[in-house]
Amino acid sequence: MSPIFDLTGKCALVTGSSQGIGFALSRGLAEHGATVVLNGRTESKLEEAASTLRSDGLEVKIAVFDVTDPEAVRKAVARIESEVGPIDILINNAGMQYRAPLEDFPEEEWSRLMRTNVDSVFYVGKAVAKGMIARGTGRIINIASVQAELARPGIAPYTATKGAVRNLTRGMSTDWAKHGIRVNALAPGYFKTPLNKALVEDPQFTEWLEKRTPAGRWGQVEELVGTAVFLSSEAASFLTGQTIFVDGGLSSSV
Repeated sequence: MSPIFDLTGKCALVTGSSQGIGFALSRGLAEHGATVVLNGRTESKLEEAASTLRSDGLEVKIAVFDVTDPEAVRKAVARIESEVGPIDILINNAGMQYRAPLEDFPEEEWSRLMRTNVDSVFYVGKAVAKGMIARGTGRIINIASVQAELARPGIAPYTATKGAVRNLTRGMSTDWAKHGIRVNALAPGYFKTPLNKALVEDPQFTEWLEKRTPAGRWGQVEELVGTAVFLSSEAASFLTGQTIFVDGGLSSSV
């Protein structure tokens, strides 16, 4: 591996990483040398994910906490830094989806989307940044979405959350670049994940997506790893405040 992409000796916290995109990114960082801390709310799922990665010889820990609870976040970050090591890389991946016509969208689901997709990025980012500021270095990657740029019927609130993540990324980078912290967003297009299970299983949607996307297919989560490793490494030493779309060309075409 080129030294510029080597993450050996780095500690990475990946939220929402027991499955899907978070799990794939955790594997990718670990394969490039990082010690990865998996996060989620269900210990059994995290243990299963960690066991899978450890069976491949990768260095993995787990941290069970709710990213929407600011006090739990502060305690967990302190515990990780005490027991595992200073957090060099944070990937804010935890997220959820809820689909309904906007005029019928339940208020409680709006609030839950905001807590999970936006508040968590603020809570975890803030808690981790304090240590990064003291050390004068750090990398934060917020997982946005192609929906930070585009809208689709039935998911207007989700679109709002990902637009917020994109702008929060800009704000974080503006405040923290002077402390040696690089903050960028990775915006996936349509990938085969548990979050998209209903769409993946819908033949009509898949047909539409394949026609609409220049690459002509769904993305595979492993195709996000290269961008995440790049943003986590010294190869991106002067890159901050940016949102990189990994979407098969979807956001670039009409």
